[in-house]
Amino acid sequence: MKKTIILGVCGGVAAYKAVELARILIKNNFIVRVVMTKAAMKFITPLTFQAVTNNPVLTDQEFWNNQSGNGMDHINLSRDADLILIAPASANFIAKLNSGICDDLLTNICAARSCDLIVCPAMNSFMYHNPPNLKNIDSLKNNGVFFIGPELGIQACGENGMGRLSEPISIFNEIEKYFSQPLLKNLKILISAGATIEKIDDARAITNFSSGKMGVSIANEAFQLGADVTLVKGITHQGINPGIRIIEARNHDDMETVIYQEAKKNNIFISVAAISDYKAKQIFHGKIKKDKKLLTLELEKTNDILKNTKKKFPNLFCVGFAAESNDLIHYAKQKLIEKNLDMVIANELNNTMDHDDAEVIILDKSQEKILPRMPKIKLANNILLEIQESYQKNEN
Repeated sequence: MKKTIILGVCGGVAAYKAVELARILIKNNFIVRVVMTKAAMKFITPLTFQAVTNNPVLTDQEFWNNQSGNGMDHINLSRDADLILIAPASANFIAKLNSGICDDLLTNICAARSCDLIVCPAMNSFMYHNPPNLKNIDSLKNNGVFFIGPELGIQACGENGMGRLSEPISIFNEIEKYFSQPLLKNLKILISAGATIEKIDDARAITNFSSGKMGVSIANEAFQLGADVTLVKGITHQGINPGIRIIEARNHDDMETVIYQEAKKNNIFISVAAISDYKAKQIFHGKIKKDKKLLTLELEKTNDILKNTKKKFPNLFCVGFAAESNDLIHYAKQKLIEKNLDMVIANELNNTMDHDDAEVIILDKSQEKILPRMPKIKLANNILLEIQESYQKNEN
């Protein structure tokens, strides 16, 4: 049966791309009902979408002037849809969506929905990185709203940065994937993400600069691909899909305990967390006084959790990450062999940590494959495809 998509179009220069997106969806046997905001009609006319979709375009004017039916069109529309897709989504619309404001037809439809909602942001880079906007996006993600993009690139204003609407074909590929059989269905995946922190005294600690973006992106993407995901979460402020089981582990010892407990319940372990290699040999009580010009702090090496996990559970498919500042391939191969891993994802430390995008090299016992620089959300999908393929080969 044909799937019905409500395509919501907000105001912005990227609105013209929504026409191409609608055309691709129609060509691939989707039914498309377009809903335009008042701002969207300043950039493109409803008649254009009507010609492409062969369906009347819904706007506030038709909604409020409609004298037929029971006046519940905003509810009826969402009940008839298999998916609501907002492309492009402005910062203003995202803010209203997160706040529950229903002041036009599109926000009413989203609030009354009984199907999933996918949002494709498009805005100036500074608007995208504006803390309230990022907070709204994280909040919506935590409440089960899916996001596609935005992308890095040149914007209509001439600036180069994050905020471009994903290309229509890329959005379509994600939609097609959404409706397809989940690739990772029936797989249980354990993922560690974020930084750890080791106490020195009651006021100070040793930690690192990991943001957890890559690990959380992989966890969110694995969940969307149908996996049963457990996330061992260090320090990170990234938005995590509410369907993911989360276990907090702020330091090395907590990570070690939790991962050993959970490993035997899973098919795959992806170790992305930046876990401390060293911790203070002695934790001082109270606060160390700064009455000395030189303070010597003795550190002791921590256990190698990933290596020991593979040793304890040899049938567990184990994936490690190697973030290096030099000799990337050499150290990645060394890690693959010495820890007896099934796969290593290698990346340049300075070009990855706390960035929104990355380039990685995937190594296993038979190949080296470069995944070019792309947003970490998209990269997470590509990494999981490689893991799934390699896992299936191992199983066979």
